[in-house]
Amino acid sequence: MAEKKYSALALLDILIEESDEDHILTAKELQQKLLQRFNLQLERRTIYSNLDILEQNGYVISRFEDNGKGYYLESRQFDKGEILLLCNAIHSSHFISSKQSDALIKKLLKTQSKYQAKEFKDSVYIPNPQKTANVELLYTISTVSEAIRDKNMIQFLYLRYDEHKHLVPRREEPYFVEPRYIVYADGRPYLISTSKNHPGFIHYRLDRMKNTLIEEEKVTPLPKTMDAYEYARNKLFMFSGDMISVTFKCDERVLDHILDLFGSNTIIIPGKDNAFSVTVPTSEQGAIYLAQQYLDAIEITAPTSLRKQFQKELEESLKKYKR
Repeated sequence: MAEKKYSALALLDILIEESDEDHILTAKELQQKLLQRFNLQLERRTIYSNLDILEQNGYVISRFEDNGKGYYLESRQFDKGEILLLCNAIHSSHFISSKQSDALIKKLLKTQSKYQAKEFKDSVYIPNPQKTANVELLYTISTVSEAIRDKNMIQFLYLRYDEHKHLVPRREEPYFVEPRYIVYADGRPYLISTSKNHPGFIHYRLDRMKNTLIEEEKVTPLPKTMDAYEYARNKLFMFSGDMISVTFKCDERVLDHILDLFGSNTIIIPGKDNAFSVTVPTSEQGAIYLAQQYLDAIEITAPTSLRKQFQKELEESLKKYKR
C-alpha cells in the first residue's frame, strides 16, 4: 500500500473504518492518517482527486462544502440498522457456533466505522451459551447446496448429544439421502430430503450434520406437486408423520403465537369466553407437542382419536406425579 497509485484504496479504508456522520475527518486528519497507517504522504489536491475517483466508482462521500466540517463516508453497503439486525440474528441463532458467529459478525462490522462497531459490541453483544458445538454448519450448507444444484445424493453422519453433553454420531454408518431443499423452520435450518428406501419427505437439522460428502449417484426426479416449504410450514416443530386436519380451541392470549406458527392466512373462528378455534393441517406429534406446551390455553377438539390419544398421555403423565 506504500505506492501512491493505491492511495485511493487507502483513503477508502480510512473513510470506512474511521468516519461517519458523528466522526467527520478534516483534510489534515486524512493526511495524518494516511501517513500513520500507510506511510503515504499526500498533498491535499491528491486527496481531493482520490475522493473524486471514489465518487466516480459509486461511493457517496459527504464533503466540507456539504457539511462545513470535513469528510465522511455517507453511504455504505449496509446501513447501521441493517447491520444491527443481521448481527443480532447471527448472534441469537443457536445453530451457528460461537466461532462462526464471531467471524461473520466481524466481517459485517467491518462495513461500518469502528465507532459503530464498538457501539454494537458495548450495547448489544452479550454471550450466547446456547450456541452449538458443531462448527461444520457453513461447510454443510455449502456442500448440501451444491448437491441440490447438481442433483447428487449426499452422505453424512447425524449427531446427537450424549450424557456428557458432547455431540456424537447417532450411528456409525452414514446416512445416504437425496437432498431436495434447505428450509428454515422453528428457528433452525433443515435439510428436506427423500430416500430411495422410504416414501415421502425426511428432514434433518443441518446443524446436526457432520462429514457431509457429495455422492456421484444422481437423485430421482421429484414430482412438481411436492412443495418443501408447504411441507415444513405445517410440520409443527418439524415432527415427522402423516398430515392430518386438527382443530384447536385456544385462549385469545395465544392468538399471536398461533398466527406465528400457521401464518396470517389461518382462518380464525371466534368462540365464547375470549376463545377462538382454528383447523390446520399438521402432524399428530406436532399437535400434541403444541397442546403440551399450552395446557392451560390450547385444547385439541378434533379429531376425536387424537383428543383421546392426548388424554391418555396426560393421564399417564399424571401418574408420575402421584407416586
